Formats: sequence, C-alpha cells, structure tokens
Amino acid sequence: HSRLNSCWFRLKFYSSCLKRSYFLCYCSMTEWHNRSFFIDDKEFDIPQVDTPPTLESILNEPEDEDEPFILEDTCLLNTENIDAHSCETSSLASSDSGDRAHLKRCVIPSLDMQRQLHGSVLKHSVLKGISAQIVSAADKVDAGLPTAITVSNVIAVGTSHGLALVFGKYQNQALRLCLGTTATGAEYGAVSALSINHDCTRLLCGFAKGQITMWDLANGKLLRTITDAHPPGTAILHIKFTDLPTLAVCNDSGGSVFELSFRRVMGMRTCESRCLFSGSKGEVCCVEPLHSGPELKDHPITHYCLLAMASLTKILVIGLKPSLKVWMTFPYGKTDPASVPQLAWQFVAVQKAVNPILAFCRGDTVHFLLVKKDESGTVHVIKQRQLQLSCDLISLTWLNSRTLVLMDSGEKLHVYDRPSQEELETLDLSDVQLVYNSSHFKSLATGGNVSQALALVGEKACYQSVCSYGGQIVYLGTKVQTHFWESRVDHLLKQEKFTEALSLAWSFHEGTAKAVLGLFGDPVKRKGVVADKMVEILFQYVERSLKKCPEQGKIQVLEQHFQDMVPVVVDYCLLLQRTDLLFNQIYSRLAENSVAKGVFLESLEPYILSERIGCLTAPVMRDLLSYFQENGMMESVEGCLVHMDITNLDIQQVVQMCWDNQLYDAMIYVFNSGMNDYISPMEVSCCCLSTDEQVVMGNKLLVYISCCLAGRAYPLGDIPEDLVPQVKNQVFEFLIRLHSVEATQEEEVYPYIRTLLHFDTREFLNVLALTFEDFKNDKQALEYQQRIVDILLKVMVDNSDFTPSQVGCLFTFLARQLAKPDNTLFVNRKLFDQVLEFLCSPDDDCRHTERQQVLLELLQVGGVVQFDEGRLLALAEKAEFYQICEFMYEQKHLYDQIIDCYLKDPLRKEEVYNYIHNILSMPGYSPEEKQTAWNKSLQHVKELVSINPAKAAELVAGHFSSEVEPIITALQDDYLVFQFLKNLLDPSEGHAPQAVPKLGPELYELLVGLLCRFNPRQVTAFLQTSQQYRLEETIEITKQHQLHEATAYLLEKKGDVQGAFQVLLQQKAEEEESEMEGEEQTPLTRVEEALNDIISLCHRSSHGLNQQQREVCVCLFLYIFKIKTLLKELTMKVLNNMSSFIALPAIIQRILQDPVYGKGKLAEIQGLILGMLETFNYEQTLLETTTSLLNSDLHWSLAHLRKAVSRGLHPRQDHCNICLQLYKRRQESEEEVIIFSCGHLYHCQCLQRKEQGFMGKELGPMGDRVHSWSCYKCTSSQNARPGDRVAAEGGRARSTSLAQVSPPIHLSLIHQFILYSHSHISRVSSSIWSILVTNDNSSLLLFSFVLIKG
Repeated sequence: HSRLNSCWFRLKFYSSCLKRSYFLCYCSMTEWHNRSFFIDDKEFDIPQVDTPPTLESILNEPEDEDEPFILEDTCLLNTENIDAHSCETSSLASSDSGDRAHLKRCVIPSLDMQRQLHGSVLKHSVLKGISAQIVSAADKVDAGLPTAITVSNVIAVGTSHGLALVFGKYQNQALRLCLGTTATGAEYGAVSALSINHDCTRLLCGFAKGQITMWDLANGKLLRTITDAHPPGTAILHIKFTDLPTLAVCNDSGGSVFELSFRRVMGMRTCESRCLFSGSKGEVCCVEPLHSGPELKDHPITHYCLLAMASLTKILVIGLKPSLKVWMTFPYGKTDPASVPQLAWQFVAVQKAVNPILAFCRGDTVHFLLVKKDESGTVHVIKQRQLQLSCDLISLTWLNSRTLVLMDSGEKLHVYDRPSQEELETLDLSDVQLVYNSSHFKSLATGGNVSQALALVGEKACYQSVCSYGGQIVYLGTKVQTHFWESRVDHLLKQEKFTEALSLAWSFHEGTAKAVLGLFGDPVKRKGVVADKMVEILFQYVERSLKKCPEQGKIQVLEQHFQDMVPVVVDYCLLLQRTDLLFNQIYSRLAENSVAKGVFLESLEPYILSERIGCLTAPVMRDLLSYFQENGMMESVEGCLVHMDITNLDIQQVVQMCWDNQLYDAMIYVFNSGMNDYISPMEVSCCCLSTDEQVVMGNKLLVYISCCLAGRAYPLGDIPEDLVPQVKNQVFEFLIRLHSVEATQEEEVYPYIRTLLHFDTREFLNVLALTFEDFKNDKQALEYQQRIVDILLKVMVDNSDFTPSQVGCLFTFLARQLAKPDNTLFVNRKLFDQVLEFLCSPDDDCRHTERQQVLLELLQVGGVVQFDEGRLLALAEKAEFYQICEFMYEQKHLYDQIIDCYLKDPLRKEEVYNYIHNILSMPGYSPEEKQTAWNKSLQHVKELVSINPAKAAELVAGHFSSEVEPIITALQDDYLVFQFLKNLLDPSEGHAPQAVPKLGPELYELLVGLLCRFNPRQVTAFLQTSQQYRLEETIEITKQHQLHEATAYLLEKKGDVQGAFQVLLQQKAEEEESEMEGEEQTPLTRVEEALNDIISLCHRSSHGLNQQQREVCVCLFLYIFKIKTLLKELTMKVLNNMSSFIALPAIIQRILQDPVYGKGKLAEIQGLILGMLETFNYEQTLLETTTSLLNSDLHWSLAHLRKAVSRGLHPRQDHCNICLQLYKRRQESEEEVIIFSCGHLYHCQCLQRKEQGFMGKELGPMGDRVHSWSCYKCTSSQNARPGDRVAAEGGRARSTSLAQVSPPIHLSLIHQFILYSHSHISRVSSSIWSILVTNDNSSLLLFSFVLIKG
C-alpha cells in the first residue's frame, strides 16, 4: 500500500505538466494488478518522497476541475421531515437554471489531441477461456445461450435453458460450478437476472417466468426457491443484493419493485416479500441499490440503505432503513419513449468529503445528484453539472470516481471524465454482438403481458449484459465464427444430431438460413447440391438407428426408438419429392427389422389420409394391408384405401376383405374407382338390409345414393363429368326395378324402394327431395320423377306394413313437391282423402300424437289445398286433433275458438295464457277479434284460475283489471278466490301490484280474511308489504281468527304500542302454558319466537316512549326471569336488548326490589348482572374511542382548511383592472380594494357596478361587508357572467378566485385594524365553528379574512 500511495503522490506531483495523467495511472494500475507489473521510478523520472500521504489525505484533496454547476436552493431535502406519501410533491427541477454562457469554460482539445494526450484508456480483451466453456456447455449439456452476467470475485453467467455457470477470474477462468438443471430451466425459463452478495457467498438467480433461486457459491447448494415474491406471470428484470446480507430487491416486468428479506428460523430458510413500488403507478424498469466498500461502512448515508429506481417518467430515491421513506423524485422531462433509463451510484470525494453521487440518464443527457448529510443531520440532494451528449445511451457505468463509460445505441463505448466533461476515448463494440434483454422486458415466457411502453424500452435494454467490478467492465456478447454451410451441417452430424442437421440443411435448401457461405446463388443448383447432402444424411440416419437399436428390452422401447426416426425420414423424403428413395432403398433397409418395418407402415397412415402420399409400390401396398389386417387395424385400412390409387391391387381380394370386415366405404370406393361399377354396391347393400338390421350400412347406402344422384363420388371427391349422366340413369333404373336379380317367387314388386322405405322412410324421401331439386329441363329425369312417385304411392298406400308416420312422411313429401311453382307431378286427390281418413279415423286410439303431428306437418307444407276444409275440421274435432283445429281456425281468424282448443287440449292448457295475452296486446288483430277473445276469456275465467292461479292473476292484472269483482263473484269457490287474490294483490308472489289499478280496501280485507283461514302464517308478511287495507276492520278480522302476531303489528302501526305489547304478552303466556302441558303443536321454539317479537317491538317503540313508560318494560324481564329453568338462557338476550332503551340502574334496581329475589342468594342473577356491566364497559370504551377519532379528524380538517385559506395574495398590477387607475387614487381615500387569487386587483366600487347582485354580512362595528365576489376579468374571458358563475360553481375551489377585501394599506388603518382585532377576538373565535359548518363561499372568505388580516 505504501508503494501504491507513493505512486499516487508522484503522479499528482506531475499533474501540472501532464494533464489527466490519472487515467494513465489507472490503466497502469490495472496492468500491474493483472500482470504483476511494477513501475520503474527511473524510467518515468518520479521523484522520491520522504513521507507518503495517507489514503484519506489523498481523497480529501480538492479536485482539479472547473467550478461545478450546483443547484443549492432547488434540491435541498430534509429526510427527517419528508412524508413517505409526499414523493409526488418533492420532485426536483427537470432542467437546469442559469445561463451556461456565464459558466467558466475550458478549451477541450480535438479527438486526435486527446488521444495523443491520454493514450488508450481502455484495454479490450476477450475472456477466451470462459467463452469457450460457454460454447462447450451449450453443446454438451444443452446449457443454451448466455442471457445474463454478474461479476464479483467470480464471474456468473446465466443461460437461456435456466443454468448458472460460475467461473474463476483473471488467469484462472475454469468452470467452478454449474447451478441448476435443464429440467428446472424448462419450468422456470431462461435466467433473466443475477446478483452476488458483497462477500461472494450467495448468488441470486431471477428467471423469465418469475421464479427466484438462491445458491451457496461455496458448495453449489440450492438454499432457497422463491415463487411468491411478486405477482405471477411476470419476468424478473433485476435482482440486486443490498449491503445488508439479509436484504435484496427485485424488479419484475409488471414494473413493480419488491424488497426480499431472508430469514433463518429453527433451521428453516424463509423469504418475506414487501412491495416498495407498484407498477400501476408507473412502471419501473431499472433499480440500483447504493453499495459501499468496507472502508465506507460507517458512512452516515449508508445507514439508510438507499435504493434508486428509474421508471418511465422519473427517478426515485428511497431509503429502506430504518423505515421506508421517499427521499426525492426527479422527472426526466421530454425524452424519446424508446430510450432506456440508466442508473449508477459512485462514492466521490468532493470538497474534502466522500459522498455518493447518483448518475442517471434517459436519452442523451446524463444527470448527477450529490447526496450528503451535514452535521445537523439534514440530508442535502444537490444537482451537479449535467453531461450532454449527441447520442442515445443504452448503458451507463462508473469506471472510478472520476470516469464514466457510456454505450450508445450503436454499441460504441464513450469514456468521459466527469469533472471536465472530456471525452477520453471511443471504442466500437458492435462486433461483440451484445446480448439484449428484450424478451424478458416483453415477458414472452409468460405470454407477453406487459405494456407497450415497457416493451418499447426493452428493445434496447442490456442491463444484464454489462457489469463492472474492481475497475473492470465485462460485456456479454454472442459473436461466433462463421463456417461454411456444409461444415455447419457436419458439425451437427458429428454430435449425431440428425434431426437438427436435416432441419438446417432444409433451411439451406429453401434459402431461409442466415449467414450462408459456400452455396450457389442459382436456386436450382443450390437445391440440387443440398438435396444430395440431405439424401446422404437420411441414409446415415437410418443406418445409425438400425445399428444402435436396443438388442434387449421391452417392445415399447424398440418401437419408441424407431418412432423417433421414421417420421423424420418420411417427412424429408416427401419434401424432397423422393418417394422412390423412400419405398425402395430406405424401406428395403428397414424391412430387415420387423419392429422398424411395422413402425414404418404405421407411420404411412397420416400421410395417406392427408393425401401427401397418393400411390404406393405394389410390395409396400401388400405389406401395408397385410400388416393392418394382422393387427386388427381395419379402420385404418379403410381410411387408407379411400385415399389411394388401387389400380395395382387384386380387386377381388380387396373387396372380399372389405366385405368380411364390414368396410363399406372402402368396398364402395373399390367398386367405383377400380371397376367404374356404381350399382353393385347398392345391390349387395339392399340384400343385406332386407335380411338383417344393418343400421350403419343402411345409412351409408342412403348417403351413397344421394352422392351418385348429385354427381359426387363416395366417400370423397367427384364423379368424372363424362360419367355423371350415366351414373344418375343407372341409379334410377336400379330404384324402379320390378324385381331383383336373384328374385324368388315370394318377392314383392319394387323390392329396392320397398327396402329403403322400411329402413328409413323420412331420410329416403329427403334424398329424393334433394335429387328432385336439380330436375329442371331434363325430360328423362322428370319421367323418372313421376315414375318414382307413382311407385311410392302404390307401395305405401295399399300396404298395411307402413305406420301412420311413414305414410304421413310420404304425403308431406308429395305436398311439398306439389306446392312448387314449377311442379310437373300429378297425384290423384282421392289419395289425399284416403290418407285423411286413415289418419283421423283409426281403428284404435294408438299413436294419437304421432298421427296429429303428421297431419299438421302435411297441412303446413301446403297440403291444405288438397282437402275439403269443412270435412277436415269435422274429422279433426272428432279425432281430438286440437292442433289441427287451431291451424284451421287460424286460417279463418276465429281466435276465440282457438282458446277453446287450448283449454280442451290436456298437453297445452298452460299455453293458453300466453296466447290470450298475445291476442289482446300485440298489433295485427282487429278490435272485433280482440273483443271476441276478451269475452271468451271471461267466460272461462274459472277454468283459467283453476289451471294456474298465478298466470290467471297476471292475465287479469294486464287485461281485465276493471272486471276483478265480477271475476271474484264468478269463481264462487272460497279457495279459488283466495288463490286468485293472493297472486293478484300480494307482492311477495312476484306480481307487481302497480300494474293493477287501485282497488278498494274491501278486496285487501277479503284477502286478509282468506289468509287467516287458509294460510295464517303469511298474514303478518302480507300486512307488512301491503298498505291498502283499513286498520280497524283488519284488526277485527285478525282478532276474530286469534292471530296475535298480526294483531300486535296492526296495533303498533295504529300507534297503540301498549296494546300491542299486551297482545304479545298474552300470546307468550298461552304458548308457554301449552308448552308446559306438553302439547306438540306449540314447542319451545314458538316461545322463543314470541319473545323475539316482544323484544323487536320494544326496540321499535322505545323512541316514542318516555322514561317512565320504558321502565314499565322491566316487567317483561321480571316475567321472563321467573319462568322455568329451560328458558333462562334467553334472559341474557332480553337484558342485552333492553339495555339499549332502558337505563342500566333502573333495570338493576327493579331486579333487586322484586320480592322473588328478596330472599336467598344472588348467585342466580350474578352472571346476568356481570354480563350487563361488561356490556356497559365495552360500550363506554367504544364511545370514548369514537369520540377521540372524531376529534382528531376534525382537528386535521381544521388545520388543513386554515392552511389553505391562510395563503397571502400578491397582485399582478398596482392598478384596478376595471377603471385602470392606481388602487390608491387619493392619499386620504379609504376605498376598499379587492384582490383575487388569480392576481387581479379591483376597487370595490368598480366591481360592485359590474356585479349583478351580491350576498354579504356585517363584520363588526367597522361596517366591512364581504361579498361572494368573483374575478370580473377571469369570468369575462370564459364567456360567463360573474354572478351566474358564482351561483353555479360556488362550491368548487378552482372555478372561482379567492378574494380578499382590504382598505388602502397605510399605518393608521393597520393600527386601527389591530385594535379592532384585539377587541373582538373572542367573538371571532366563537363564530369560527359556525362559519366552518356552513361551508359556503361567504363564510369561507370571512374566515380567510380573519386569519390573514388578524
């Protein structure tokens, strides 16, 4: 150290001759540290010194620099008086004040002169050992690419696969630790941030998916895994240890900052998280704690544990210890949104004291803030001279206390001397290819859930790629040497990464690869060369897989081995269009292994189904079918057959295989594609349908017939255009055949149509309907259409084997065809009459609903024109087809008859209410039609109420409100009347009573009486929700039915509280007697309910009783207390409720004076009395606490109000803004002057003439009058009348200027005002409370006047 100090002193001795030689010393010191290089005194002619200076004396020497630019007045902050919530108001100025032209300047030499003067400040070297090991780790253990770096006594590098590699420094760059695993990396994502503590024993790793891990650097042990330190779904952008070993901070992609406190209790390591700054208030993208060396551990600033945070709009400095406190904020001003905020702390010797300086920037300007603490304990934050550059900065690092290293967006390093603001050197690092943290700022690993502003900043963020330690700066780059394309592929082949090699080669083939060297520019030649290389790789891949096939083990292991290889080979053979290579050389080689052969054949299925393979060689096709058949994969056989060319197969063998395995799609496809035979599949399928119930085959047959008639191939594709007419004719001829090919004597005529009709009549007719849609001008097709219709009628109408539903489907089909405008079909009308008789006059009553639905569908499609309407309606009524009747009545507009249909139909009775409502409320119906429906509804009102009383009441409320009393008379039955009125008048039933016109109270009283008879438990609830009854009559009704609860409610509503109380007591006594007699209908719970009712009554009525009447209620307590032991648990409940409206001494006195308790011990009531006293103490404490809180809040409000109105006003001009004369026109004048908070000044008389009206109060004997003034000039500029504006906006503080009225300012009037204030101070003080309570404009102005002028 003495040698070093001597060196410093000697260099200082020559400072006058060689300016800024400190940097040369720094570089020399760096080389000395790294290379054990010693300075030769004789070589540099360094004089000897007798007494070497100490480090403290050197640091306390004043700097040889120009006068610093210091804002002493604008940046002084006292940390002892700053509130943690006031950070928004304690911001610094965003720009410097003062004229730079007056500052002391120095002549800065040119760049060439600087380089000659300072030499090369930075030495650029590559850590080859670490770089090589990172590349090796990426290849050998799949470590991934480097993503983050941190430097201490070791160098730690994070990777994209979640590993942290720890290396030695300087000459020893060996890998010490590999922390984490790729499996953990797959779960946590890439390492996004690193931090090493001050003694190099712990490493914190932050990950792209939000997790945090702590490692022991001594043994590589995982100490903590933290998953809940911050909100999930956000990446860790920064993680930093502080100088405290148990405290760290982290910053996530949500813009929030969290404090991490590490603890170890009972051997358990824990971590507690605290949010320091929420991203919802402004996203923080950079954090930097203040670090101090061992020599500065006792510095007064370090005790606060300072933390600087850079958000998108400002800089914040907070202290974490001893408690969280905001020290200062500093806005950036106008900056480029894409600029990256930067922070850096450094201890600097300024004016014989070492204090920290915070350097920060966003854009092209670097600001410096000096933080120091004086002897009184006040902390000062002083802004230093800023550094202006002409480039956008992305990195800011202190090299030492004088030197800054900056990196711009072009990846150029700039070395600056801070005191002189000299640029010492520029170095281009663009060839390093710096690692950027953009993906973490965009939070791509968690879905990209970040704001656009933060994502924009992240484009240039490289925080985790730059780290300084011990006078060195380490940059993390990705530059690698470029190889020729073939060597790049061979490099992967040497590692046996065949899949990656094929993928890379294919990118060369398609021209999408980057940094390609050694390939032809001609695409044809390039593809040819790369294709040959890929064929070579494919053969190598196959051979390697066969040679390294596991010789022993489970069959699943062998299958998985080849499943990893075969699809890759097939894919690239198809991409290269080399199916000859795939099905000849490669398949022949794989066929030698039975497992590989099976995997290959199975892998062909998805390519065949996606039609990437359309033709197979004969050997492969035979092997494929045989393999699928042997393994029971017949569905796969069918799927493959219908997508392939089968001309090279044995058709007969394939058809037999399909028939044996019920592969109907494949069989049809083979007949169609292999032999152009479209009829044989239909013949075979129909024969099977006639013998067995083959549902699947029948459905496929119907679809096949539909495709053939539409010109489409089955199951996919289209029939060749030249075969479409021929196929249609063949299908029609097949359908109308009189007999089958192998017909027997018992076979009925038209067997194919008959079979299809029996299988599914509706779907077969739908197929024909779709086919008939295409028949326009084809004469032959129209003949086929008529012929098929005739056959259908002949087969179905004269045959009893078909159900009514099937017959109905036929005639529905015919009705639709006949209803077409271009219809050419002819059908005998007698057939429709025959069908009508069949549907409406069956021999038995079976399938009633089915027959009605069939006939209704027939009528709806236009079949009504085929029938006689009168006969149809008669038959429908006879058969009870009410939906048919409704359809016919709808055609004739007989809506009243439709109501009868609904009421007669047992399945649709509930729908009659909606129908009546629609008829009476919807437009489109004539008044006569609505009137007939209205009359019909009244005729059946009793039936309507019987079906559904609720819907009937709703219907009456909407359309028959004037007929309520006749309806009640017509009902005749009391229970029906009760149900009707309950749904009509009781709001609890969901009906809105306001929809009913106001009815007389007799109906409500009638409902009360019916409720007493049929549902007495709901009487009280109805009385509480309804108000239209008369009290006296209703009380008589409830008394008549002995409903004490309802009677008590009515008496209380009437105002007779004593009567209600007596009724409830009587009810309780009756229920208690019943309970004591053991009657089951009045259990103990009824007694408790009655007691609750009495307590509620006392609560509700206590405000209207005097103290004497309230004490009468104590009888209730005594009464309850005397009853048997089973009810004593209710006593405390009674006392607690009683104490809220009866004084506690009165209750206790009445208890003690009662004769029952005059004898014996008080043990029975001791618990009750103690409970009452405890309740009293609790309520007293609650009252005192509430009063204290209210007083504190009132004091706070008064203090803030006083502060707001105590601000003095300063006029802008010395003249009135109306008359433009000086406010003091005459020496002896005593005119009042009004000053507003906006700075405008007026004479009171001038302003009165402009005002339309005013409100005022007398202020003492002086006769001063305070008006609700408003600034005339301000209100005029806003196009509003002053008086109107005050009236409209008097309650808003910012809409009207605050006025102060004062006489002219001279000594005599001031003296008079002081005397006046002293004589009336008591009156003013006593009136302040009333002034504050009123809170109008005039009172506020008066209060301001008294406080300011007094």
